[in-house]
Amino acid sequence: MEGWFSSDPDLMNKYLPETSRKVINTPKVVFFNWLKEQKIMEVRRFLKEQLLRRFLELSENIYPNLVRVFYTNLQFNGDILVSHVKGVDLEITNEVWTAVTGLKFSGLKINKGNTGIVDEFNKMKFYKNYLQNPQARVTKFGVGGLKLNERLVAFIVSWILTPRGNNHSTLSKKDLVLIYCTMNKIKLNWIHIIKDHMQKATRLCDFRYPYAILITKFL
Repeated sequence: MEGWFSSDPDLMNKYLPETSRKVINTPKVVFFNWLKEQKIMEVRRFLKEQLLRRFLELSENIYPNLVRVFYTNLQFNGDILVSHVKGVDLEITNEVWTAVTGLKFSGLKINKGNTGIVDEFNKMKFYKNYLQNPQARVTKFGVGGLKLNERLVAFIVSWILTPRGNNHSTLSKKDLVLIYCTMNKIKLNWIHIIKDHMQKATRLCDFRYPYAILITKFL
């Protein structure tokens, strides 16, 4: 397997006991024609305005071992992703992102540490406005009490755009900011957001590897 890795011998040593065993998030897909058939046109429009259609509709057979090798070798060189898989050096620029996903490197760069850059966002006010019962007592920011459109966008955020292995029914502040921006037509830099999520997956041992279909497309 030596040719699968870059010249750093520590990466192979890391792969066998650690990253080769990491769980890969099961990919999910949202087809825009399905949204149209179900007459969920407002959500369809919000997602389309964020240029998310091609990314959300990505569909491909995945190769789990290659996905794990990609993440094992992954480095972040400014705005460029650099990796090495089976003897091939990969350099994923913003232009490659656009060619594969249709996304553009523009808009607000949201991550866990800077959700406050959306000045007008008030977590409690936004959440209560979109509850089926706005008078309900809020003890946690759950998905279940939201209106249909907001609930669907919430699931797309937590299952596809910034996927995690569990606790999809509880929304973080970052989740709420992403939902708020999407539903209020505030352009987000999804390339930055997805790359930030990928970096989290390489940093945290118990964090599942996301975006298996996307990585397969890059390969």
